Amino acid sequence: MNETCGEEDDLRQYQHFIYALIYSIILVPGLIGNVLALWVFRVYVRETKKAVIFMINLAAADLLQVLSLPLRIYYYLNDSWPFGQFLCMFCFYLKYVNMYASIYFLACISLRRCRLIHHPLRYCSNKQRFDRGLCAAGWLLVCLGCLPFPLMRRGPDEPLCFSELPLADVTKAAGITLIVLAEILGFLLPLAVILSCSWRTVASLCEKTAVLHDRGEKRKALKMVLSCTAVFLVCFAPYHLTFPFHFLVKSRSEVSCAFRNTVLRCHPVTLCLASLNSCLDPIIHYFTTNEFRRRLSRPELPDSFQLRFLLRSLSWGTEDTASQSELGH
Repeated sequence: MNETCGEEDDLRQYQHFIYALIYSIILVPGLIGNVLALWVFRVYVRETKKAVIFMINLAAADLLQVLSLPLRIYYYLNDSWPFGQFLCMFCFYLKYVNMYASIYFLACISLRRCRLIHHPLRYCSNKQRFDRGLCAAGWLLVCLGCLPFPLMRRGPDEPLCFSELPLADVTKAAGITLIVLAEILGFLLPLAVILSCSWRTVASLCEKTAVLHDRGEKRKALKMVLSCTAVFLVCFAPYHLTFPFHFLVKSRSEVSCAFRNTVLRCHPVTLCLASLNSCLDPIIHYFTTNEFRRRLSRPELPDSFQLRFLLRSLSWGTEDTASQSELGH
């Protein structure tokens, strides 16, 4: 039935246009924002207690995806993939690793901020080591958990790649199991954690016994948790709502042409929204983390840039003077 729906060329052009446009918009700010985030967190705020370890890993996950965008943009602009099967499958796999790693670390950031508000004196160096262990375990679980996504796709038939890779022959039970696990473990469970942290932080802010300083800290925590919730809902909720329907269409199940075309036109938009978190996460760092904003706007940073510019100008001026004197001779 799906084979007779028609408009394949128009649908392909539409999908390639959406992907190329959104990925091109994401590339530069995502690259600059996440490189800057990694630089600030690693160089200036190594000793802070407030979930910076999770933020570093979140920025690393986003940067990995951004670095793969040029290849994706090339493919969608040129309608061909000349880089081989391994690189295609690796970039395809990296997309899901980034998405679920970002989901994991957003949930960890929300949980850590919430716990710091309710139990501020319990955080110590042992907790920092525990957070590093959570990060390592998270990467391991995400990398292993995302393996079925490339394994369930057949290798690229030139020039196809990415979302156009054909689905491998899998049983209906295996497909349903993958969808249920991805939806529950990769979306619903982190969503429950983030919403619970938001509710608990709001409730703590409403407590009348809190002193002024505590209320200020709780407002900062609430800003962070709500920002994580907003990014989570905007970027990842649409994709996970359409994911089961897209799998149904890709598995060549008997569906109407109208349903198939609607799903295939919505899927690029939701997938691009899932990539948008690479740009939104650095904004969270800047507007919700005092350490990040303060360190990024340190007076010595612009002063150092001005000093470098001045020294470079002086060196150029010396070279010009020397060349003029040589010409005079």
